[in-house]
Amino acid sequence: MRITHGVMVSGFLGDMNTNLNSLNKIQKQLNTGKEFSKPSDDPFKVARSMQMYSEINANKQYNTNIKDTINWMDTTDTALSNGTKCLQRIRELMVSAGNAAYGSSELTAIKEEINERVAEFGQILNTSFDGKYIFGGKDGASKPVEVNLDGVTGLNSIGISGDEDIINKSLKVEISSGVTVDYNVNAVEVLKFTDKDGNGNVVDGAGVPTGEMDVMKFFDDLLNNLSDVNGKSKVVGENLDQIDKVINNMLSISAKVGTVQNRMESAKELNTAQNENLTEILSGNEDIDFMEKSMEMAVARTIYVASLQTSSKVLQPSILDFL
Repeated sequence: MRITHGVMVSGFLGDMNTNLNSLNKIQKQLNTGKEFSKPSDDPFKVARSMQMYSEINANKQYNTNIKDTINWMDTTDTALSNGTKCLQRIRELMVSAGNAAYGSSELTAIKEEINERVAEFGQILNTSFDGKYIFGGKDGASKPVEVNLDGVTGLNSIGISGDEDIINKSLKVEISSGVTVDYNVNAVEVLKFTDKDGNGNVVDGAGVPTGEMDVMKFFDDLLNNLSDVNGKSKVVGENLDQIDKVINNMLSISAKVGTVQNRMESAKELNTAQNENLTEILSGNEDIDFMEKSMEMAVARTIYVASLQTSSKVLQPSILDFL
């Protein structure tokens, strides 16, 4: 095969272009800090990075879900604590009502404070967080409890506002792939529950106790008994037993909230560890080693300069040399 001057020139130009492309690629890697800037640079690594970015973004959303749930549960825990304190104060007042030395003025003062505490309890169950009523279940946009004042008797009463079936539904949150957690407490759980001993204050049509405890009915009965001169014995008797059940139910619900809070904290720690692991894997897949690339840059520059020097010497002949 005859090697012409044109073939030599073409070969040298091709080699120099290859060296220049290599130099340019390394320069881009140093500028961006990444192994690749387009899919064709390394299709396999690009595909893997895309998958890692997808997992990291999903993990960030789980982290947001977990943090929002922790804040929600903290608000719930505070509300339940305030509600329990309110009930305990009512209980203290009920015990005081049994004091034989108390006259009508003292009993009236007790009734008035309990009356205000009933309204306070209803307001606590209307606590909101981030624009939603935390005890509203699926209907977080509406107050789950209504507080009513009887214009004739001056007594407060509370009631469930809206559809109980909707309020009584659980809220779920996804904290990792395929893992969901029920996290809310609703007003129905607080105001209507089954007494474990079967000694509630609700009876069926035949007058048989159902074992259900209705807190709203309890408050009505309590205030009516406090308004009745002959109702003191009921206040310190059956009403006192009933409020103990209500308080125990609140404590039981608070314990469940604490369990969810602990799980969320564990999920947060796991999520953070997963995010760090995913970020490390992603970095290993696409980030360059600056020291290594700097050495490659120096070598590539040396090769390119050498190719320029070589070509300038080898390709010196021109048409003038043959005239």
